[in-house]
Amino acid sequence: MKKIAIVDDHTLLSQAISGLVNSFENFEVLYTCKNGQEFLEQIRFENNRPDIVLMDVNMPIMDGIETTKHLKEHFPEILVLALSVEEEDHTIIKMIRAGAKGYLLKDTEKSVLENALKEIAANGYYHTNTVSKLLVKSLDGNNKDALRDREIEFIKHACTEMTYNEIASVMFLSPKTVQGYRDSVFSKLNLKNRTGLVIYALKNGLFKP
Repeated sequence: MKKIAIVDDHTLLSQAISGLVNSFENFEVLYTCKNGQEFLEQIRFENNRPDIVLMDVNMPIMDGIETTKHLKEHFPEILVLALSVEEEDHTIIKMIRAGAKGYLLKDTEKSVLENALKEIAANGYYHTNTVSKLLVKSLDGNNKDALRDREIEFIKHACTEMTYNEIASVMFLSPKTVQGYRDSVFSKLNLKNRTGLVIYALKNGLFKP
């Protein structure tokens, strides 16, 4: 019987997830916590340490990323499965880099959650195909594969002499949306300016002059 803890600041949702997990064969919920700090206080006692923790990302006091980092350093035997409404690439990547062994969205099907728990219990990790492609390539340092198609299109235009407003016109987007693409690309590739973006694009074959 695998012991599960649920860390989520939404009480009703925690109770619902707890009921689901308890209906799965060979899984039992030990307790639920409202944030990472509360969870860490629980696991000070050895008999309160679960095999797997279902971890929300955004929580008050101590969020899922910070809590997962602490577990990776001090309690690596406790496996983290992120369960969140957050679906932004950079959030998923941060959570996995922190030490999570899998990432699911909260609107996932019951059968998917059960399979994810079984996979983590058996193999130590679980990723959906979409998340797996994003994470594996990103963690290998090949961040261009974590970019969306429209972001790559934006990069190609950004390597020309066009202004951001002109790029917005060519892409049939608002200037604000293009600024969003710029900020997202800079964040994913850890860049600070357009010059760095052009250099990155040339080095990685995203743009050929």
